[in-house]
Amino acid sequence: MDLTIVITLVAYKILLLGIGFWANKRTHTTGDFFLGGRQLGSVVAAVSYCASSSSAWTLLGMSGVAYTIGISSVWLACGAIFGASFAWLWVAPRLMRYSHRNNILTLTEFLSEGSTITQETRIRVLATCIILFSFIFYISAQFQGAGNTFETTLNLGFKESIILGGLIIVIYTLLGGFWAVSLTDTIQGLMMLLAAIVLPILALLEAGGYQGIHNALASQQLDALLTLSFSNTGLAAVGFIVGGLSVGFSTFGQPHLVSRFMALKNEKALASARWIAIAWFTIVFFGMCILGLSVRVILPEIGNPETLFFQAASILLPPIIGGVMIAAVLSAIMSTADSMLLVGAASVAHDLRLATRYPGKELIVARLAMVGLSIAAILLALNLPASIFDRALFAWVAIGSAFGPILLVKLSGMKIPANGILLAMTCSFVLAIIFYYLPNTPGDIAERTLPFFAGLIILILASKRHSEFTINTDCC
Repeated sequence: MDLTIVITLVAYKILLLGIGFWANKRTHTTGDFFLGGRQLGSVVAAVSYCASSSSAWTLLGMSGVAYTIGISSVWLACGAIFGASFAWLWVAPRLMRYSHRNNILTLTEFLSEGSTITQETRIRVLATCIILFSFIFYISAQFQGAGNTFETTLNLGFKESIILGGLIIVIYTLLGGFWAVSLTDTIQGLMMLLAAIVLPILALLEAGGYQGIHNALASQQLDALLTLSFSNTGLAAVGFIVGGLSVGFSTFGQPHLVSRFMALKNEKALASARWIAIAWFTIVFFGMCILGLSVRVILPEIGNPETLFFQAASILLPPIIGGVMIAAVLSAIMSTADSMLLVGAASVAHDLRLATRYPGKELIVARLAMVGLSIAAILLALNLPASIFDRALFAWVAIGSAFGPILLVKLSGMKIPANGILLAMTCSFVLAIIFYYLPNTPGDIAERTLPFFAGLIILILASKRHSEFTINTDCC
């Protein structure tokens, strides 16, 4: 088993590095490096989006949550599917057309577009600080997931595992930019899809189907795992359910995801991509719910639920297939980390306009920024390890709350003054941090909803006041 996993992973890493070298030949400008020349087709756009969205927290964290809270984890899955569906059906067409028409390369550029030079600079600086701060936590969670994978499967030391996993990700992202990220993410997304089909089916059969799971958990007096509210009642049950569903709100403001919308080739590619993405999300998230619930019966005494994926693969699959499943976990990790490294580089080099200070060396500036972000994330993972699910979810909510409301309001056609954008962004981000450190509420409803809707309310009020001021001025 160990030898098979090593061979599989080595072959897989060689493939990724090969893609990086190939993509490097197609990367000549910042437009190529950050958006692949806006030439993404439907399959690559959809699957790479899904893989980037579904990081280690999906295969490792989501299955671990299902192991811990049982059937009620379905609300998290439904929230994620809702977020992806709304993003592809409503956000994607509007953002694609707008970015193509105005030659916008990043989400930050879109958020600041239409402001005066001074106001635009303030929005770009604040947005970049939020992205870098949050992505350091998010990327460190991915590197920690890579470290767990190497440590569990190859018996490497934790520090060595994190450094090795991070190094591979950085190399191919540095080489090929957006093309390398999108193509490798597509391969990784397909592997994740395979894992989310094969392993849950085998685990469900091993557990005796739903009836077997129900009987086993009932006999162990774990009835809470068989309820949709995790035994919460009344308002607590409502909060628990809404909190799970609301995880989808943060989808709209993720810069590494909306970049796929900007990079789409045309309307035809968009029309096909949206259905591919929605189907992928449905299969993978519900698959992880089934896996976690089934493994709770098969292996009831797992110390760390976030390792159940590895343990299930080792007992349910032959060595060769098990090696492929382990590679799928690394795929989930890399597919998010590489996209975030690219967005972080774009924030520093393009949004802060550092690249313009060094004409002809734009790509060098972007790559140096990427290396710096990687080092910071690795150091955080080594010195402040935490739950992959908690750390990734914090960054997900913080970024989504800061940018999501602004994106939705601007795409709806409402005019927002720059001061309103700055206030909403700051308020939502600070609230996300505060609620992260406060005691949990049922379903973490406060953390997942209040920062987002606070920003949304600020923007709507600011837009209304701006419209009234404009009307009065015109009349005068």
